[in-house]
Amino acid sequence: MLHRDDVLARYAVADRTLPHLRMNFISSLDGSATQGGLSGGLNNADDKLVFDTLRMLSDVILLGAGTLRDEGYGAMRLDDEAVRWRVQHGLAPQPTFALVSSRLGLPATHPVFADAPVRPLVLTHDAAPPDARDELASVADVVLVGSGAVDPWLLRGALEQRGLLQVLCEGGPHLFGTFLAADAVDELCLTLSPVLEGGHAGRIAVGPEETPRRMHLASVLQADDMLLLRYLRDPATDAAGSRAATGR
Repeated sequence: MLHRDDVLARYAVADRTLPHLRMNFISSLDGSATQGGLSGGLNNADDKLVFDTLRMLSDVILLGAGTLRDEGYGAMRLDDEAVRWRVQHGLAPQPTFALVSSRLGLPATHPVFADAPVRPLVLTHDAAPPDARDELASVADVVLVGSGAVDPWLLRGALEQRGLLQVLCEGGPHLFGTFLAADAVDELCLTLSPVLEGGHAGRIAVGPEETPRRMHLASVLQADDMLLLRYLRDPATDAAGSRAATGR
């Protein structure tokens, strides 16, 4: 069984003053993102500890509307121990919840809004239904971050303007794919569940085209047969891209 102090040491961000977006996903050994249609079918108590710790370390938790519906999310609320840790370390008692949605199909009465400890954000674009925008504006700050579609970099900029620099994205695969295509992912926290699934379940990232991005393995935690991996952007790849862009 993992201990929180060890998990904290492995997943702490080196400099919280710099914007940082981390993805957190779980996968079977053969690449399935779900078991029985839900990601929760693949996890255990050790993965849950990492999941909760990543939330505790974050300024804002980002989630796609489809994943919220599929996984049955309620209000984002940390327990008392996590709140005490955050306050002791100069953080807000609770992270902000930010929902990414194009159609805005969730009612204002949904628990993720109605029971939220902090006023949530809804991140959408200028073509989202105006009536739905007005309804959700009564329970959340609705922010337009794109023309016709959500722009990952405009989204990140909107969060940064609110002082929400440490971003944790919990899904889903299409949101991950969109951020990957925009080269807007700084980190992937990936749990490898020791099962083979087969079937037709999707991957953790889905996008219209291949967008290779070299990552650097930052840490590995082993909990029995489960592996908890932390990957960061490869600085050598970033440096090569910068040299190519500047001709140096």
